[in-house]
Amino acid sequence: MAVSSLSIRYCLSPTISQKTDIHCPNPSLRASCSLSSGYNLDSENTYQKGSGSSWKRRQALVGVGTLLATSVPATLLLAEGNLPKTVPKSYSAFVDKEDGYSYYYPSDWREFDFRAHDSAFKDRYLQLQSVRVRFIPTEKTDIREVGPMDEVVYDLVKHKFAAPNQVATIYDMKERVEDGKSYYTFEYGLRTPIYATTCFATVAVGNNRYYTLIVGANERRWRKVKKQLEVVADSLKILQI
Repeated sequence: MAVSSLSIRYCLSPTISQKTDIHCPNPSLRASCSLSSGYNLDSENTYQKGSGSSWKRRQALVGVGTLLATSVPATLLLAEGNLPKTVPKSYSAFVDKEDGYSYYYPSDWREFDFRAHDSAFKDRYLQLQSVRVRFIPTEKTDIREVGPMDEVVYDLVKHKFAAPNQVATIYDMKERVEDGKSYYTFEYGLRTPIYATTCFATVAVGNNRYYTLIVGANERRWRKVKKQLEVVADSLKILQI
């Protein structure tokens, strides 16, 4: 596995012009801070307002015991092809072979419907602590074709994830390459006068689909759960279909 990483922190104001300079601590990234990758991905709010007809219940691999709706042992499935080979302790693996992706989630989370997303799990007691995955069609074959990591991340956070009343901050970003497939993972925060959340997001392209995984929590709990949720963000894997 080849991994490269890059750290960056700057604040985004949803009301400023796209041409307005944004503070970037790394001089080599300042030019890209005013750029947009131009990739057409609907905003988080638009997705939440979309039709519920696209909700789908997928079969989750619970623990390392059994795969729902099949008699094939989970240990065999985990060793099969490009599926996850091991599941960390206290996590379960969600494997969607039909739509071509998998990821881990904390074992005590439960599945729920998150509008316009393909799969989602959340903490049983903390509403803002959850993970969800969605995808849209694309003719691209790799996330690098969408654009450089800093431009793609900036465009997603500023133009897609942040609502008009939210101030966004990008804390960190990194790229990993696994089985020849590139993944961009980044940490960001969204703040309103009422509440604030912090999230990890991982984006990747494969199977003519642009996949987005977001896992987050209330900002007040972030330091406590960050490492746990980073495992989820780093676990997204594109499966060949």
